[in-house]
Amino acid sequence: MNGPVILDRRSVLAGAGALIVSFSLRGASAQEQKPGQGPELPGSLAKFPYLDSWIRIDADGRITAFTGKAELGQGFRTAFQQIAAEQLDVAFDAVKVITADTKLTANEGYTSGSHSMQDSGTAILHAAAQARGLLMADAARRFGLPAETLRTENAAVIAPDGRRLSYGELVAADVLHVQAQPTSPLKDPQTFKVMGQPVPRVDIPAKVTGGAAYVQDMRLPGMVHARVVRPPSYGAELVECDTSTIEKMPGVIRIVRDGNFLAVVAEKEFLAVKAMQALAAAAKWRESARLPNQNDLPNVLTKLPSQDFAIFSRGDASVTGTRTIEATYTRPYQSHGSIGPSCAVAQFADGAMTVWTHTQGVYPDRQAIAEMLGMPQPSVRLIHVEGSGCYGHNGADDAAADAALIARALPGRPVRVQWMREQEHGWEPYGPAMVTKLNASLDEGGKIADWNFAVWSNTHSMRPGGAGALLAAQHMSKSFAVPAPKPLPLPEGGGDRNAIPIYNFPNAHVMHHFIPAMPLRISAMRALGAYHNVFSLESFMDELADVAGADPVEFRLKHLDDQRGRAVVEKAAQEFGWSRDRKAPPNRGYGFAFARYKNLAAYCAIACEVEVDRETGRARLVRAVAAVDAGQVVNPDGITNQIEGAIVQSASWTLYESVAFDDTRITSIDWQTYPILRFNSVPDSIKVHIINRPGQPFLGSGETGQGPAAASLANAIAHATGKRLRDLPLSRKKIKDAIDA
Repeated sequence: MNGPVILDRRSVLAGAGALIVSFSLRGASAQEQKPGQGPELPGSLAKFPYLDSWIRIDADGRITAFTGKAELGQGFRTAFQQIAAEQLDVAFDAVKVITADTKLTANEGYTSGSHSMQDSGTAILHAAAQARGLLMADAARRFGLPAETLRTENAAVIAPDGRRLSYGELVAADVLHVQAQPTSPLKDPQTFKVMGQPVPRVDIPAKVTGGAAYVQDMRLPGMVHARVVRPPSYGAELVECDTSTIEKMPGVIRIVRDGNFLAVVAEKEFLAVKAMQALAAAAKWRESARLPNQNDLPNVLTKLPSQDFAIFSRGDASVTGTRTIEATYTRPYQSHGSIGPSCAVAQFADGAMTVWTHTQGVYPDRQAIAEMLGMPQPSVRLIHVEGSGCYGHNGADDAAADAALIARALPGRPVRVQWMREQEHGWEPYGPAMVTKLNASLDEGGKIADWNFAVWSNTHSMRPGGAGALLAAQHMSKSFAVPAPKPLPLPEGGGDRNAIPIYNFPNAHVMHHFIPAMPLRISAMRALGAYHNVFSLESFMDELADVAGADPVEFRLKHLDDQRGRAVVEKAAQEFGWSRDRKAPPNRGYGFAFARYKNLAAYCAIACEVEVDRETGRARLVRAVAAVDAGQVVNPDGITNQIEGAIVQSASWTLYESVAFDDTRITSIDWQTYPILRFNSVPDSIKVHIINRPGQPFLGSGETGQGPAAASLANAIAHATGKRLRDLPLSRKKIKDAIDA
């Protein structure tokens, strides 16, 4: 990343010196199909139905697939390349994938909710298949033969007599500028050569060899470096700042101040850091105590004003329970803990702003930055570049806004903004704290007769879309108000995601207590409310199984009608070696948990073995075995990566992570005060077993493992110690205190 690669519409349209396809985004929104204009199309084709929004073929045979989704480490860039290659009958290396860019790709909103495969992957699947069909139809016309007598291979259409026309020879202006059809000539999964194969991910080599893999690695000609001085606490006001000494420091180019927004720009990064430290020392702030008592957080949350929704109710008066138990589970605020602090690069030239960013929504973030700067949206371009750590709304969007605001003050020069570690930990939007309360009754046969679940939480998404979501815009002298938090609608939901049980209970009631205002800055974090809701639900299922005297796996199957869900549960149990009379070695325990993410995406069941040091309370995940059903598999290695990563990350959340604060400031601002799972705590083994469903829709697997991993870990700790812990994180102190009690 030693220079800017800035594609534009002209270069996209031109292939080998000729106009090949009329790439039809025209600002990316012209193609959007309005509801009711025709039959529902699959995936993101429903909004952007023209084939050339997704597939381009040049006269020289080069093939490009486009996606409005952002690669965050899910590996979808590799999967999309496999999909396009398979459906076009070309080699994997013959396809290039271009990811989210407001000048080049469709507006697919945010990359979130495990929707990349479901939405964008499905669109590319059908667009590529229909593009192949159009090429075959044109070849049939030229050959004077029925299309069904032809075949495709290696980017060419071949006649029975051996005549062949390459895709490059067949393409003509606007050949793919046609609307997609509701059905596509998809290839038979039995004939797949590329899809379903464990193709090495294209994004990995640079990441493991120290190459230019991330936005943090970008180095553009003439680039300068900026650092922002953040307020010390929420609501702090900058009352005084003498910048005269800092302006004379070596390498300093500019001090940028706008209200409470304060930044310094220098020629070299280290000089920018030194100047930032001096600027921070010179700044004087007025602070106020506004944060609640962290030790009483669950009570604080349940007493905050809430909007209450009954989101699920089922009743059967003929079924009643005889034994009732109840429990409360809590989750603290948690940080994304991005290993690389947020970074962005921006350049303001000729009245246009270009920003390279790890945002998960280039179009919504463009809207927010344009509003902040008072610029028309077409004059602002956002290009997604991977960042070192994310899976949710961390500081990436804020860093992009910082870079744009500073770049406007230095026209012509690329400006790189890198957050510091304490800024990332102290100012990013956290995963919201949550409280869940459950009670349930068992009938005389040991089945659940009545189930009640209540969750208290916030919106789980304050992503950009308006300037008020950006820190820089909030801190400007003419500040933008933070938008009002809103509940995310079901069936996917936010704080209530996965609160509705997938199990079949004759009587079930679920309440969502939506808290509009929370004391800490919050937004989307991997799996949203599903992480805590599944942790709660699946922990409680184990508690109920214990009361019923039942095996936890058999108890789940007794209440589960979904056949694909049952297959996943049975597969994980079988591969783990689960048995009803399971006995673990001394100081070890076994746990099990299951969920279908959002009750409509991928299925995942996880069995694990945990080791607990009874002297210190330290718990370590020794091994985990997972089974997953994500529909039709494109890259099994990619799915395995996601489940392995989910288990490791969830183990870190579940055992270690919690944001700390006093009445004024965030105090967990480094890796000592916000500990995460270290290498010496990584599991000895993680085995992932994939149930492939050829021909079935993609379900998306990026977030399906978080909840089951947490619950299986908690259940294993309970099995090892005989003590049930319900308050996250399950730290060594909590475990030790429980053992001693």
